[in-house]
Amino acid sequence: MIERRPILDAIGHLVLILGVLAVVFPLYVAFVASTQTAEQSAMSPLSLVPGGELFNNYSTVLFKGASGQVVAPPVINMLWVSLVTALVIAVGKIAISMLSAFALVYFRFPGRNLFFWMIFVTLMLPVEVRITPTYQVVSNFGMLNSYAGLTIPLIASATATFLFRQFFLTVPDELAEAARIDGAGPLRFLKDVLWPLSRTNVIALFVIMFIYGWNQYLWPLMIATQQDMYPIGIGIKTLISGGDSAVEWNMVMATMMLAMLPPGLIVVVMQKWFVKGLVDSEK
Repeated sequence: MIERRPILDAIGHLVLILGVLAVVFPLYVAFVASTQTAEQSAMSPLSLVPGGELFNNYSTVLFKGASGQVVAPPVINMLWVSLVTALVIAVGKIAISMLSAFALVYFRFPGRNLFFWMIFVTLMLPVEVRITPTYQVVSNFGMLNSYAGLTIPLIASATATFLFRQFFLTVPDELAEAARIDGAGPLRFLKDVLWPLSRTNVIALFVIMFIYGWNQYLWPLMIATQQDMYPIGIGIKTLISGGDSAVEWNMVMATMMLAMLPPGLIVVVMQKWFVKGLVDSEK
């Protein structure tokens, strides 16, 4: 029987409440600023009472874009670019990583371990080391200002390949033998056996990779030179690039709140499977 200690429980709950407030309060301040006029949002100290420009500010940035001293495209266009980019990166990383891990585990060919370590070693290369030659290749292929240029160089993932490989190694060899006896080919075995077993892992990786693709900034900053290909991160930077005197903070905060909705929705909808994919030991 576990002894209950009311004082420790109260302290634990207090710490959790303070942690939640520390996370939520900046979001509340951003939301309040997004509902005010430009003059109200620039006042110091900022009022913590929501203003009356909620619908006007959000509809303006969403469908018209900022039109003050700094011109920015409509947020709905930037959200679409970010959504397509994040989905392609997430799905592409999972597909390529699963296929490569499947080949490394279930196919016998010379240098199999060498190829795995070559993939794994790429984790030690920072983005800054690879970004200049990658940009040169993308430019030579004419993929600037395109979805292909925004996504293809970011699809390969050594981390996901490693995770899928480690999971496939835990699958009993008897399953592969049984599938082979039943006449199932490699792709049939992957689709009918490994895919259902690794579904929670795929969902967990999808959430991580989607947020990774959504938050991309440095690579799109180099690839996207036209406003119609700006993701949401570049759009926010565009809004605050005119100096403090030119920034309409109410529009910036409205854009930031809209930028948080898709990844937040993904996390909320897939939270159950995300946690299960990370901690569940039953395969």
